Amino acid sequence: MVQVIYVTLALLMGGGLVLFGIGGNTSGGLVDAINGGGSGSTSADKVYKQRLKVYEQRAKANPNDAANWSNLTRLHFQQANTGDNFNATQGAYTAKGLTQLRDASAAWKRHLAVAGDKPDPNVASLMAQAYGQAGLKQYPDAVKALEVFIDTRKATPQLYGQLAILAAAAKQDRKSTLAEAKAVALTPKKQRKDFKAQIDLAKQQLTATPTTTPGTSG
Repeated sequence: MVQVIYVTLALLMGGGLVLFGIGGNTSGGLVDAINGGGSGSTSADKVYKQRLKVYEQRAKANPNDAANWSNLTRLHFQQANTGDNFNATQGAYTAKGLTQLRDASAAWKRHLAVAGDKPDPNVASLMAQAYGQAGLKQYPDAVKALEVFIDTRKATPQLYGQLAILAAAAKQDRKSTLAEAKAVALTPKKQRKDFKAQIDLAKQQLTATPTTTPGTSG
């Protein structure tokens, strides 16, 4: 059980937000973007450009269409995780990938502006990763995105553990402490000490990482 918790937390810190279900019932996640029905990179790029054109035209015609901004966000995020936009060996986005994440961020903020109190939680889970350590390193935005998702899901130790880690990186100490306490409380008693230690270690590692301006890797 302890090993399962550790692996789950590790996945959350890496690609788990997208690959292993935090996106819930959203379609067109990272796995879909990579598989692409078996099409090659040239075909995938063509499809991306076609879809991008459609969504951008819709945005111009109706800038208050929250669903369209959500779709545009997802599209840019998908593109950031395909081809030479993401270095799978290093687990890092290239300069081109980071540009796609910035475009996703811009679309996401437009979505938030027009969605009111009903932002898309599934796309929020993608943005929690986009703003995270491997991406834009905009931790306050990562926290906000993860909170949007958490509000629509059953509370789990893993979700609140991730929130505690991101909040620590965002220097939101009180929120980090409260989230960690809830994560530990949701954990079976026999695993609480080890799980707390794992969260604390992840927080220390993340907060000790020098903050650099994304966009120079690749």
